[in-house]
Amino acid sequence: MTYSYLTISEAAEILYKEKGSKFITFAYPTENEEDIKQCLDFLRKKYFDATHHCYAYSLGYAGEKTRSQDDGEPSGTAGLPILNQIRSKKLTNILVVVVRYFGGTKLGASGLVNAYKTSAGQVLEQTNIIERFVIETLELRFDYLQINAVMRVLKNLEAKILEQNFDNQCFIRLRLKLQHKEILEKSIDFAQIMRVYE
Repeated sequence: MTYSYLTISEAAEILYKEKGSKFITFAYPTENEEDIKQCLDFLRKKYFDATHHCYAYSLGYAGEKTRSQDDGEPSGTAGLPILNQIRSKKLTNILVVVVRYFGGTKLGASGLVNAYKTSAGQVLEQTNIIERFVIETLELRFDYLQINAVMRVLKNLEAKILEQNFDNQCFIRLRLKLQHKEILEKSIDFAQIMRVYE
């Protein structure tokens, strides 16, 4: 089970040149495909006159959703080398885009692979890589007489309470590090604990 993952804290940008071609490379932290779409739309508008907008991304705590795009470059010469750089750093929730301006000299397949690999690697070297913990949202239901025991456990586990209602039957909605969920379940086995799918 994945309790934490590596991503980047903020966007980064570098310029790489190879035989007259310019490779402007961007790395963005992302949470979902909508973030990715917005970044790509922004870059396509800003660099509308570029020859190619090649990219790769990884989403999900374990990097379970990936995609690479060659955008007109020969198959496997742009998107995949970018994606392999993301994988080599074990990063997820990240988008890397390489905007290429053709400089008049063809690089050949191996030259393209090297250029996209190098530019993606260089932008990742400029980023601040951070570890993030997998967070789950849970709902607890328990009797009022158990409130002190529940609140003590939640405080010890540094749970963030989002919503609460204390009546005969109490209700708490909270966010908690996934690695603490098992401790919570064992510590308050008298409570009904449900995962909230957001």
